[in-house]
Amino acid sequence: MTASAWLSRLKQARAAVIVVVSCAVVAVFLVQFLAFLISANQFLLDWEVVNYTPAQVQDPDIVIVAVTEDTLAQFPYRAPIDRAFMADLLTALAKKQPRAIGVDYLFDQPTEPDKDAALKQVITGMKVPLRIAYVEPSKADDNIAEPGQVAYLKSYVPPDKRVMVNVPEDQFDVVRWIYPGQRTADGRYVMGFSRGLAETAGVKTPAEQVPIAWRGKPANGDPVFAKFPAHAVKLLPDAWFRNKVVLVGSDITLVDRHRTPFMISSQGRGGMLAGVEIQAYALSQLLHHRSSPITPWQIDLLIALAMAGIGAALGSVPRHAAQRFAASLFVVATFWLGAAIVFHAGGPLAGPVAPALALGMAFFAMEAISGGEARAQRKFIESVFSHHVAPEVVGQILNDPARMTTLEGERRVMTFLFTDVADFTTLSEKVEAKVLGHALNEYLEVMTELVQKHGGMVDKFIGDAVVAIFNAPIDLPGHAEAAVRCALEMDRFSRNFSIEQAAQGIPFGKTRIGVHTGAAMVGNFGSRTRHNYTAAGDAVNTAARLEGLNKYFGTNISVSGATRAECGTVSFRPTACVVLKGKTSAIEVWEPLQDGHLQNGLLARYGEAYAMLKMGAPDAGKLFESLAHDLPEDPCITFHLNRLRQGVVGDTVVMTEK
Repeated sequence: MTASAWLSRLKQARAAVIVVVSCAVVAVFLVQFLAFLISANQFLLDWEVVNYTPAQVQDPDIVIVAVTEDTLAQFPYRAPIDRAFMADLLTALAKKQPRAIGVDYLFDQPTEPDKDAALKQVITGMKVPLRIAYVEPSKADDNIAEPGQVAYLKSYVPPDKRVMVNVPEDQFDVVRWIYPGQRTADGRYVMGFSRGLAETAGVKTPAEQVPIAWRGKPANGDPVFAKFPAHAVKLLPDAWFRNKVVLVGSDITLVDRHRTPFMISSQGRGGMLAGVEIQAYALSQLLHHRSSPITPWQIDLLIALAMAGIGAALGSVPRHAAQRFAASLFVVATFWLGAAIVFHAGGPLAGPVAPALALGMAFFAMEAISGGEARAQRKFIESVFSHHVAPEVVGQILNDPARMTTLEGERRVMTFLFTDVADFTTLSEKVEAKVLGHALNEYLEVMTELVQKHGGMVDKFIGDAVVAIFNAPIDLPGHAEAAVRCALEMDRFSRNFSIEQAAQGIPFGKTRIGVHTGAAMVGNFGSRTRHNYTAAGDAVNTAARLEGLNKYFGTNISVSGATRAECGTVSFRPTACVVLKGKTSAIEVWEPLQDGHLQNGLLARYGEAYAMLKMGAPDAGKLFESLAHDLPEDPCITFHLNRLRQGVVGDTVVMTEK
């Protein structure tokens, strides 16, 4: 590879790296801070959480005791909760020997004095670890409007039993995190509800806010947590509560309900969950040392880098834009499906939007960068090849430039075809220039069409001569045979053309053709201001020499042995073994035969006579005499018969001129 090619690839690689890194970083940043992308990313994550969270058994350590509509129907007022009932409930639960009890009710105002006193006495004397909901107003969360309510709550709930009942929500009012706790006005640090209860079980919990890892629904259809109505607790077996963490809270429509990811659920789990149930999810996560499966932004960035790399590759490969765009969509869909499968199998859950956005941005960035290069390349290819090869070949190159040989030059095996019109110089002196020019243009037009018909490329015109290359600029399977068949069709056309021109008074000479297959350099060669896609090398010169041999042998087409060896369906006869001028070794020269030529055993007779000639057998002369009698105008037979009559033996001919 040339230095300029390396430099070009280095620039492309550098541009790709810049695009990949920039797109990945920007994509992750936008998904973290742009509202509609945050919403889209979270919606997809929620959908996957709801539909692909692995099934789990019902939590064995948590029981919810819910105050329901049936419970409230027993009391003369709905709120605040009847304190005597709550005192009896806690007493009954304590007798069932739970691990701990958490009460998700705010006792922030007085009710009936004797009932208030009864509950406070139970709270104070409770032997089972007890934690009770507590809040303090702040700039971000003013849950208690009246200062009196704050004072009453502080006086009612002992400091060692307080837990903050806050449920952190995102900008869309969806609960997503476990509240760690806060330092209150008196300087005391109060843990969040779930953290406080986990502490009673001896579980160490993080002091920072962490995402909730929503528990999977049991496969057998059971609820995630065992739940019993508060008014039925006394009738239930003690074993159902023993050594469990019991959460007491409200489960009433429109009371203490919060938006959760299950808002998009179609499984009947419901999206608005009671606060006590949300606390149960958080507590379960802490007790079982689970963490959120959703990957952090650092992991999303790594994934985004990989996806951006794929996008950059798809944006720059030489394929139709629709194909590349479809491939990009397929990659994104595959990534999303794969992420869901990994998550469902118990693995992490990658953010879906940032990687997809990174891929899309990188795709279009590289498309924009390479698009200009592609347009310039397209224009250059059209300028180089539009007059040399068939439009179909130009189209193939434009659709898939990778099929094209490098324009900077490479060595490859090709077949070269040279043509020349006999005595054209003399003809040009006898015929009016305008008339001859019209005839020559008509001749070259058809010759060009024939080259392109057989998949070749017209390299150049040298006056009346045509130089054609087969197997460049794109690969042409069977290029040797294609060139020979092109030569045969050129021969048929040129014979008829000469007859037609003679009828018009123009003695247009016969066309001589040389064909050779060999390795040569091919590429876009020339100066800065003038260049041409062409081939150079000894193989090219050999083809030109073969064309000149026709004048010596009297034939119309001369093909080298190298070309003939690649042609399996064309009939040939040997012409001679020729040592070209300036060469020391001979090459076989063959004449391809038109269909129907040398029939009725004549080709076999010629082959026998030539074999005898090659061996120097005395009978060769008689065989050629017999052939000359039957084919008096055959140039090859006449040529060898004359040499035999002159006493020359063998089929080797040494040329003393080009």
